[in-house]
Amino acid sequence: MHNEHSETHFQSRIDNGEHIEAKDYMPENYRKHLIRQISQHAHSEVIGMQPEGNWITRAPSLRSKQILLAKIQDEGGHGLYLYSAAETLGVSRAELIKNLQSGKAKYSSIFNYPALNWADIGAIGWLVDGAAIVNQVSLQRTSYGPYSRAMVRICKEESFHQRQGYEIMAKMMKGTKEQQAMAQDAMNRWWWPALMMFGPHDTDSPHSSDAVKWKIKRETNDELRQKFIDKTIPQAELIGLKVPDENIKLNEKTGHYTISEINWDEFYRVIAGHGPCNKQRLDHHIKYHEEGAWVREAAEAHKHKHLEKELLTI
Repeated sequence: MHNEHSETHFQSRIDNGEHIEAKDYMPENYRKHLIRQISQHAHSEVIGMQPEGNWITRAPSLRSKQILLAKIQDEGGHGLYLYSAAETLGVSRAELIKNLQSGKAKYSSIFNYPALNWADIGAIGWLVDGAAIVNQVSLQRTSYGPYSRAMVRICKEESFHQRQGYEIMAKMMKGTKEQQAMAQDAMNRWWWPALMMFGPHDTDSPHSSDAVKWKIKRETNDELRQKFIDKTIPQAELIGLKVPDENIKLNEKTGHYTISEINWDEFYRVIAGHGPCNKQRLDHHIKYHEEGAWVREAAEAHKHKHLEKELLTI
């Protein structure tokens, strides 16, 4: 009989497909890995609101404005679910935000690229959210209960985001020559960063083996990237977009596409803080976090006021 506070017992629970809950025993490295992964995911949702928020006032129709507003609102909600899931592991929201703003915690490298025109909003929805969905569908079965339950809700909403982006691209490809050129240009700029979203090759990823062993991740970086490639290339071809890679080949036997090697130097440069918009994204987050301090303080004061009233009536 294994001690319920032993790593052997913990691993047997994982192997049996059980969910680990907040008050259950877990090895310290499992807890640290989850805090890193969930907070990175939460930061990505919140920072990812910025390139799209810039286009709310310039959306080409009232319908597209409504859809974009709803999408950005969803992303703010996803950040809240995920911060809440991370807090169950004994870390405070304030500490998570501090780590983001100091550069200690990372967010997805993709959000350090600029959204230059309306076609970019289509590419972000289709490619960026499309890559996120591939990753997140498998996270619905992640071994940590609070994270798994948050992902079920998030995936339902993300699927609409992907469709919104694809609709924009499909409409533009049916439009004028200029609109088609804009859509192709956005595809050219977002394709490779979207592939980098899955992280380095498994052989170069320091956390991948533990994540798979603990069933935090159900599939490896390369497996998830391949799923996205196989799904997205036919979608591009269907609406007349060309994937910016001369070496794409479909293996008839396996059904998988092979592609050129990804420029990992660019990935690591952006992760290190040297992407086109790294400084802008963090400066923006810090500015509005500081300007919103009074809202948080007012909410806290309101909560204490009600607690005091309840204590007086006891």
